[in-house]
Amino acid sequence: MKEEDRLEERNPIEDLLRMDRIPHIWCPGCGIGTVVTSFAEALRKSKIDLDKVAILSGIGCTGRVAGYIKLDSIHTTHGRAIPVATGLKLANPDLKVVVFSGDGDIAGIGGNHFIHAARRNMDLIIICVNNFNYAMTGGQVAPTTPIGGNASTAPYGNFEYPFSLPYLAEACGATYVARWTALHLRRVTKSIQEAFKKRGFSFIEVITPCVTLYARRNRLGDGLNLLKYYYEKSEIQHGADTRTLDISYQGKLIVGKFVDKEKPTFLDCMNEHLAKVLGDKYQLYGVNNE
Repeated sequence: MKEEDRLEERNPIEDLLRMDRIPHIWCPGCGIGTVVTSFAEALRKSKIDLDKVAILSGIGCTGRVAGYIKLDSIHTTHGRAIPVATGLKLANPDLKVVVFSGDGDIAGIGGNHFIHAARRNMDLIIICVNNFNYAMTGGQVAPTTPIGGNASTAPYGNFEYPFSLPYLAEACGATYVARWTALHLRRVTKSIQEAFKKRGFSFIEVITPCVTLYARRNRLGDGLNLLKYYYEKSEIQHGADTRTLDISYQGKLIVGKFVDKEKPTFLDCMNEHLAKVLGDKYQLYGVNNE
């Protein structure tokens, strides 16, 4: 086969991935790779300057994503992706900074960073793959494990109240909030494209239950059958009240775009305040971000 023919047949998202690290580590049937595909498609369709995009992740299954995307990337310690992303954004306001990690990393170990970044309306995009447990460390109860779900630290079923991440995000101040499953490929891609155009704290939750630990412990099937169950149980309700979005064990799943509003970012507020206090002495910070 001629080189030009081979290039024509190549998948268009290959240029956005570190192909030298493929095959990836994720289990057969896991939805994380599907979400990565949606992210790569969003990058491609947005025609965004890749030199002005950075991706960060923490520890865990989804925390490995930053190592597969061909962007400037940082693999941080457990739960610390958001504060590192905050520092990066403040150091270089021209960057589009994306945090791509799991529910345990973002809402558990790093939960305090999550709520304060949303409160400040930091200009970040947060993509959280919710697999309902701490998958890489043995399937322990996570802050999103549904009540009744079996986990290695809850062999008789979870009894703790879980977080509703869209509700948490909106309550803390996020300006864009959406939730989909890993099989809503085009909708995940569209949400990421919309987040690229937003200024402020954008949060996208993607439901993809852990096929190796959570699914086996709860006897939910495997592979595509597991993902299809949640896809088919989902109901799209754009603009739904985030207070109604709790995820019940094997119950109906509400998905959609719930919040999309404009609000001054952290840098906007800082510039406005310091300009009032210092007057002509103050030079606006990060104005090129607009």
